[in-house]
Amino acid sequence: MIRTRTPPLVRITMGLSIAFAAIGLASYWSGRQTPIDIVAVVKQRDGVQLESTMVPANGIRLHVVQAGPKDGPPVVLLHGYPEFWFAWHKQIVRLAKAGFRVIAPDQRGYDASDKPRGIAAYQVEDMVGDILGLIQALGYERVDLAGHDWGGAIAWYLVIEHAEHFRRLVMFNAPHPLSFQDARRSEPQEKPINWFRTFFQIPVVPEVVGYANNWSLLTGNLRKTSRPGTFSDADFDLYRWAWFRDGASHSMVNWYRAAFQYPHKVEGDGLVHVPTRIVWGMQDRFFENRLARLSAAHCANAELIEVPEAGHWLLHEEPEMTSRKLIEFLQ
Repeated sequence: MIRTRTPPLVRITMGLSIAFAAIGLASYWSGRQTPIDIVAVVKQRDGVQLESTMVPANGIRLHVVQAGPKDGPPVVLLHGYPEFWFAWHKQIVRLAKAGFRVIAPDQRGYDASDKPRGIAAYQVEDMVGDILGLIQALGYERVDLAGHDWGGAIAWYLVIEHAEHFRRLVMFNAPHPLSFQDARRSEPQEKPINWFRTFFQIPVVPEVVGYANNWSLLTGNLRKTSRPGTFSDADFDLYRWAWFRDGASHSMVNWYRAAFQYPHKVEGDGLVHVPTRIVWGMQDRFFENRLARLSAAHCANAELIEVPEAGHWLLHEEPEMTSRKLIEFLQ
């Protein structure tokens, strides 16, 4: 009988593959979550009537939470990473009481919305098409729009490329896409956190790390970059289920991968003609504060409101103030 020896490099590769698979499986089990009816929890906790539906839009189904009178002025709220519709739960209550018809979708890849396979399915034009399809599916011609973080980025592209569908825009700590190149023309004045954008380009690893130790990387990052007490343990129970649900942690990260692999160019001069209010938490750990001023410069009619004590998560840190700024402007 002839015995063959496995080459050392093959043995090392096999060993590393087995070890990585074991780590991944252990992390996955560490991050497993018990299903939670988040809409029901918020209804009971905040005392608000919410409608939860799946709406066909742009070839997928978006999970959409709505509140307020059906004949009220419609306002669409777009969340960012790593959040979902719940990012706006405190604003939803106040907007609904003020008479607005509030529409808060889970964007594609998040929480209960569809999660198409492949990085190419998470290009900016896909998300823009989703929101346009949602507006049409709900029977509206024009709506008010608000965005935060990644949701703000999509909102900028929506009003730049499809201004006819929007009345007013409110932006929370989300820079205009051209403001970054404006900032690069001079030396950076601050050093915001940007390591995670590079980290997310690595295949598989970000998802494995995300699951580990019951999602400690994501929860820890949210706590470290917000005011003490901003996110409660009960909030994180909801977030963990949304991140775990149907592999959402993978499709959420694909937004960053697609942005790198399929960059979206701004059409024309990028000037925003929709009346705009920019509300900016000045303690933002992710974006330089000068991006707020640079963003306003790309708007024909913009008002900039700086909030000295709030940071990137100002929707959670200042729910009354952000709701008031929304309602004042939209009314």
